[in-house]
Amino acid sequence: MPQKVLIIEDDRASMQLMRELITKAKLKPICAYSLIEAKHIFSSSEPEEFLCAVVDYELPDAPIGQAVDFALSSFLPTVVVTRYLDNERRLAILKRDVVDYITKENTQVYEYLSRLLTRLEKNKKIGVLVVDAIRGRRAAMVSLLRRHNFITFEAPDSEQALEIMQRFSIIKLILVDDEGLPNMNAIEMLSQLRHNFKKEDLAVIGLSSSRNSALSARYIKSGANDYLLKPYHNEEFYCRILQNVEYMENIELIRRAADSDFLTGLPNRRYFFEKVSVSQNHKPLLQSLAIIDVDHFKNINDSYGHDCGDYTLKEIAKLVAEHFADFTAARFGGEEFCVYFSNVEQVEVNKVLEDFRLSLATKNYQFEKNNFSCSVSIGVSHQAKSDINNMIRSADQLLYQAKNNGRNQVVSD
Repeated sequence: MPQKVLIIEDDRASMQLMRELITKAKLKPICAYSLIEAKHIFSSSEPEEFLCAVVDYELPDAPIGQAVDFALSSFLPTVVVTRYLDNERRLAILKRDVVDYITKENTQVYEYLSRLLTRLEKNKKIGVLVVDAIRGRRAAMVSLLRRHNFITFEAPDSEQALEIMQRFSIIKLILVDDEGLPNMNAIEMLSQLRHNFKKEDLAVIGLSSSRNSALSARYIKSGANDYLLKPYHNEEFYCRILQNVEYMENIELIRRAADSDFLTGLPNRRYFFEKVSVSQNHKPLLQSLAIIDVDHFKNINDSYGHDCGDYTLKEIAKLVAEHFADFTAARFGGEEFCVYFSNVEQVEVNKVLEDFRLSLATKNYQFEKNNFSCSVSIGVSHQAKSDINNMIRSADQLLYQAKNNGRNQVVSD
């Protein structure tokens, strides 16, 4: 069920545009054309159903931001929309604990709103650690972060910060103010962090009120991703946060693209070898490798076309992902898949593979007006002390045995 976004807006053209953007973001717009209507809607709803509110600053029954105050008092993260923005109105908006504001200038501004709504949903899964010796400064940053739905953690010193990092894997960003940190300064903490976390996996923003330009360079050279000079405007604070979070997300997308098979979405051959290599470095007591090949796949392509062949591979890949979620599975190329098992008893390996084979063989495939079934042959090698290449060669030979014995079967050594 998509989360709701409360829109309070009296202009029907703006309302329609925001409704479309919110729907596009896979959220559910709940529309109110006045403050009175918004109060009625919200009183008959569960607050937890709402992701946030998008509120016009000036309404006929709320001319100076009363609707914004209502949304904030209802504990809704609030984005303010305004027809014009002079300095006085900007300050009046920023004095409130709003997420952000946008002006009704052009469609590009509304595109920013769409991005912001998507960000509010994503941020609910991202942890941010604030490291500062002064409680008041920590509380101020935590308050700003919570407006954007981040999960927040606090530490008064570097040692506690490093401890928290060991316990919570959802932390993707650290804000550290070096001023007054006891025991270990921010530069030393950064040095320790970078032994375990790359800049692409954990962003660190250093803060300082010092005008010494060498300090920002020291932060960056020691492993920080960014630097923020105090005092800062809230808007600059958010821009730095979002810039660094989105940088890490983009790197993750690139990694996934590099590690995934384009057609099926399964891990690809390159990722498979990397993962197995890491596993073998730990010298598992037991290891098995299975090669899975679709029987008579050429006949499917010849009979129903290559689009049907692609559909079949995608459906088989879904079963591979489901049955081998606890192991290392990949599409090896063509109609071939590979699965690696570490420290799993041979009897269990054979059972998992047999369950997969039966599940696939009994599945009915439907593509356009065609109904058909297919099967797989599987060769599985159990060679505890062998390297990956020898296991592949062995499993390949056993696969040929399965093919020669009539297909649709598992053959192991």
